Amino acid sequence: MSVNKKIVSDLVANQIGFVTTVPCKQLAGVIEEIDASDEIYHIPANKEDEGMGLCAGAFMGGKRPAIIMQNTAIGVTINTLVTLTQFYRMPLPMLISYRGELGEPVACQVEMAVHTKALLAQLNIPTYHFHREEDVEELDAILKHTFMCNKPVAILTDAAFWKGY
Repeated sequence: MSVNKKIVSDLVANQIGFVTTVPCKQLAGVIEEIDASDEIYHIPANKEDEGMGLCAGAFMGGKRPAIIMQNTAIGVTINTLVTLTQFYRMPLPMLISYRGELGEPVACQVEMAVHTKALLAQLNIPTYHFHREEDVEELDAILKHTFMCNKPVAILTDAAFWKGY
């Protein structure tokens, strides 16, 4: 099974019925799989903080949500993460492409990579970093943990995980 299919399979197995996404080249395959799924309602978002608002609405409406986004937008999501997601103890799996490491072709991506993990740690958001394809085997347990403890969780997926830029 491909990594993209495994991710979607784990989302469905954990009853995630609503996913919002922000376009990303690395995440394009998983976004296509989500679009093809009859079990997940997919709404693309223009911005990550908007997507988190959509997830909050889905959660309050009885759906289990997830967001798929780039790490470069962590900065614009901080207020939403703290005053909405964390304040209301909303479980929110965040599958995040971790741009800016060695081999990154876009200079501005590097600057946010320097701050991503520190910002997530400052917000006390559990963070997992997938480097190798086999790391996807942890996703099911991470999702179960997220919904058990009602917390947002960040799953960072770097270029090595996605097989390059």
